[in-house]
Amino acid sequence: MPRFDSPRLLADIGSNFVRFMLEVQPGEFARAYSRPTADCRDFPSAVEAYLRQLDDTDAQEILHAGVAVAGSVEGDLVRMVNLPWQFSIEELRQRLRLDTLLVINDFTALAMALPRLTEVDVRQVGGGLARRPAVIGLLGAGGGLGVSGLIPTGESWVALGTEGGHAAFAPRDEREVELLRYAWQQHGHVSFERLLSGPGLELIHEACCARHDLPITQRSAPQISQRALQDADPVCLESLDVFCSVLGTAASNLAVSLGALGGIYIGGSVVPGLGEFFDRSNFRTRFEDKGRLSDYVKAIPTFVIQEAQSTFKGIAAALDNQLKAHRQPVGSAILGQIRRARSSLTPAELRVAEHVLAHPRTVLADPIAEIARAANVSQPTVIRFCRSLGCEGLSDFKLRLASGLTAAIPVTHAQVSQEDSVLELGAKVLSNTASAILQVRNQLSREMTERAIDALQQARRVSIFASGHYCVVAKDAEYKFLRLGLPCGAYVEPRLQQLAAELLGPGDVAILTSGGGRAPELLNVLDMAQARGAKVIAITAGQSPLAKRADASLVVDHLEDTTTHLPMVSRVLHLLMVDVLALGLAMRGHAPLAAEDGATPVTTVSLAALTAHSR
Repeated sequence: MPRFDSPRLLADIGSNFVRFMLEVQPGEFARAYSRPTADCRDFPSAVEAYLRQLDDTDAQEILHAGVAVAGSVEGDLVRMVNLPWQFSIEELRQRLRLDTLLVINDFTALAMALPRLTEVDVRQVGGGLARRPAVIGLLGAGGGLGVSGLIPTGESWVALGTEGGHAAFAPRDEREVELLRYAWQQHGHVSFERLLSGPGLELIHEACCARHDLPITQRSAPQISQRALQDADPVCLESLDVFCSVLGTAASNLAVSLGALGGIYIGGSVVPGLGEFFDRSNFRTRFEDKGRLSDYVKAIPTFVIQEAQSTFKGIAAALDNQLKAHRQPVGSAILGQIRRARSSLTPAELRVAEHVLAHPRTVLADPIAEIARAANVSQPTVIRFCRSLGCEGLSDFKLRLASGLTAAIPVTHAQVSQEDSVLELGAKVLSNTASAILQVRNQLSREMTERAIDALQQARRVSIFASGHYCVVAKDAEYKFLRLGLPCGAYVEPRLQQLAAELLGPGDVAILTSGGGRAPELLNVLDMAQARGAKVIAITAGQSPLAKRADASLVVDHLEDTTTHLPMVSRVLHLLMVDVLALGLAMRGHAPLAAEDGATPVTTVSLAALTAHSR
């Protein structure tokens, strides 16, 4: 594996402790440090305390960091589940002067560790032989029941973020039927997590007491496990036996659901501490008891994770994948390249570099005049700085900067649920949209965008076609292009679309906007337009028939199921693509062909005037 240019900071935030470690080279960890969360005001202060006890050289060289948290990561704001901590990913990244800050769920991190675990890191329970590469399953019983999986993708892996622990529990014998009936007295829906967790073991113990007509003794999960392992209490022993059997059922269900021929791994805080008791339990027997698929699951091995640092290995793997995904052709992120180029820059260019390093996201939005003013240099100096980094100019520099900064914010999608408050609902909608915009920004093709704007600049007239929920996009485009003085019309009814397509000819442009890019009526319009010599611009999903056959395609790969809900996010993305075309056209000036045919030319307009009358 390639060696690191600088150490990587890794952190794991638990309920009681926050742990830190440096990955100084691939798979080489050092400077482990643990501190009670009760001793820390918040996570940023805990990070800074760790960095202060490092050598100055190590602390100053850290450019990339990965953090695992017990809770979901939805957009930029991170909230702990069992701690009153929260922080902004981007604010913390800037505070620590990092190029990259990746924050992921701790169970996702554990899943990412699985391919890096060795034979001494795990203990196999029962038979079976893992296939490689193949899907891997993971369960972990602790405060809840974590369920995940890993899918091989070439040389890397994709971790599944699931809520599989909430799958409905199904009893397999009379004892478990009585357990379900007892659990129903407290919970309307009994999931596997209700039983396969610390609180779940306590619920099983209560049910076992009731089953034997014994007084219900309140014991914690650690107490139940300890008394069972010491053979000090037959009810605790039975409770732990039931727990292991039910876990076997859950693991077997996961194996057949994922086709996890690479094995099922058991983590969490409960099972690894059971030792040989778990190996002798009914776990593996229940796992293999799958009726017609018994032979299928017998071939799948099951492992207990014993490596205490597994989460750190997973964070390191996820961070490495993130950096590889956003690595530039020159070999590293643009901010790291700027730092390494400091010694070769002129004093004026160095002032630009310091401004970019201190305010990277501000630079993305600022015009060249504002960047020059803030750095106290001339505008030509800004251009020289960009070219010194191998960029064609400021626009090319900003594209590379934007791509590098995306690694600081994970692209996520948070599912809205009935339990969400109005505030949580609003935050999820906005976070989902922001994440999708970042993703589409990275997919934006300079060649296709310029080709589309060139076609519009030379257009005699523009016809815009859409259907269903994307009709609003066509009307928005019509309004914007009319404001630019470009003759155009929007057609959203199939019969009118056919009539309008029949009138297209050389010098005309048809814009087709479609979520999936497979609507028969729009593909028919595309065929008619191209047959009559018109150019076709598609705003649609990549690799769709519409995208492949259009003259210029602006890719929006964010498909939504329009049979069950309105396309909220993708509709916003399509509207933004219209803005890209309209503003690009406005900056180009007039269209000579439109003027020759007697139509109103597209004159240079004020961008402020255009945006002032937009949505």
